[in-house]
Amino acid sequence: MRTAMRWKAAVASMALVVAFGGQAHAQTQLKSADVATQNAVANYNAGNLVAARSEFRRAAQQGSRLAEFNYAMMLLNGEGGAADIDEGKLWLRRAADANMAHAQYVYGKMYDDGEFVEKDPAEAHRWFLRAANQGHVQAELALANQFLDGRGTARDNTQAFNWYKKAAQGGDMTAQYVAGSFYERGGDGVERNLNVARAYYAAAAAQGDPAAKLKFQQLSAELERSKPQ
Repeated sequence: MRTAMRWKAAVASMALVVAFGGQAHAQTQLKSADVATQNAVANYNAGNLVAARSEFRRAAQQGSRLAEFNYAMMLLNGEGGAADIDEGKLWLRRAADANMAHAQYVYGKMYDDGEFVEKDPAEAHRWFLRAANQGHVQAELALANQFLDGRGTARDNTQAFNWYKKAAQGGDMTAQYVAGSFYERGGDGVERNLNVARAYYAAAAAQGDPAAKLKFQQLSAELERSKPQ
């Protein structure tokens, strides 16, 4: 159930990207593929999953990266028909190879989690890096975690911090908290700066992180005490 729910959410999120980003997509894809993709999105959002799966398949076969991704998700999740893991992985890889950042992230996460494939952190790292280099925030966070843990790559706190900071600047709440902790602690090439740390904690707190709110309050009190009397 946990896996199915996550993959389903990925389909829904990409459907919204197609719906609102169709004009840019149409510049690089055949018009018929774009129309088929739009029809698939409409059917998916309306709950007509069999029709959506058929339209995504048609658009994917015509070269639409977004359709390739969404069709892959429906195959892996068993939506609109029986699950077909092998076929789903093929279409997901095709979208990732076509340099679609979100497909690269999802493909990497599949290897990082060991779902549908043997767990392979090094392979996950390779795909996270490709997606992160395109500014994909979730991939930036995943890459940072790998560098921090030494999972799939050599442990490197400096690299971890750099990627946490990128993800934090992209609005990721977890990355904002961790970036704040780097600045609070200092070291690993990061100069200790409580004001910057507090700003990152504030950003995470504004998104609902209670631990970040507490840290913000603690640093605010510490900075107030340190002011010249």
